[in-house]
Amino acid sequence: MARPTLKAVLLSPQRELGDRPLLLAGPSLGTSTLVWSQAGALLGDEYDVVAWDLPGHGISPAATEPFTVAELADAVVDLVDSIAPGARFHYAGVSLGGATGLQLGIKHGDRLKSLSVQCSGARIGTPEGWLDRAETVRTQGTGVMIEGSAQRWFPPGFMEREPDRSSRLLHALRDADRFSYAFCCEALAGFDVRDDLGSIRVPTQALAGALDTVATPALAEEIVAGITAGGGTANALTLEGVAHLAPFEAPGHVAGLLRSLVGWAESRGAGE
Repeated sequence: MARPTLKAVLLSPQRELGDRPLLLAGPSLGTSTLVWSQAGALLGDEYDVVAWDLPGHGISPAATEPFTVAELADAVVDLVDSIAPGARFHYAGVSLGGATGLQLGIKHGDRLKSLSVQCSGARIGTPEGWLDRAETVRTQGTGVMIEGSAQRWFPPGFMEREPDRSSRLLHALRDADRFSYAFCCEALAGFDVRDDLGSIRVPTQALAGALDTVATPALAEEIVAGITAGGGTANALTLEGVAHLAPFEAPGHVAGLLRSLVGWAESRGAGE
């Protein structure tokens, strides 16, 4: 296992970083920073919004060996340190990006100010399912996932309403490195932090799509139950009409919820 290298895109306007709170945004498997482009733009005047790509996706280099979700979290901290050494930051992530956020809260809670876990869970799917997918993609390429991903990612009618944006995101899947995608699947196969949620102490929101068949609202409730059982602060919200990519499908709604979370965390920090 080895910590991968991640690259990122600034979604807020070009300016010197540091005057505004830093918000890191993480992607879903098979996607890219495009998943956050609209929500990030809506938040960019208030926060320094930086979105990162998974290994072998978007602009991040391909992985050469397996990694865990915990190592992805380590890589996010490395990325932050390359931008703003030692800085504390807010974090929002979708699906695998959300799982990475949970690992950040567990392993690097001292670096986090708030956490938004979207369309994700403390355990997603089954190890067998992820290992089967890894083998399929490793042998046949990421193109084999396009049809199934389109059905999982988007609610009915979304691709017809947003054909250009949907197509661009599916192209990101097609262009992803097959071996890195397989490593991501294997990382998810080994991911289960249900027993560790009680150690998360940063303010957390768990967002779920009402139409999400991958990470159902029950998984968001499970996250909140685990965190609050340990004395942490967390709440769950279900977004109507949304499937598996909340910030892509409902950027305005997600931006508003993040604005509330980050604003509350910033004011809470300022008062301590």
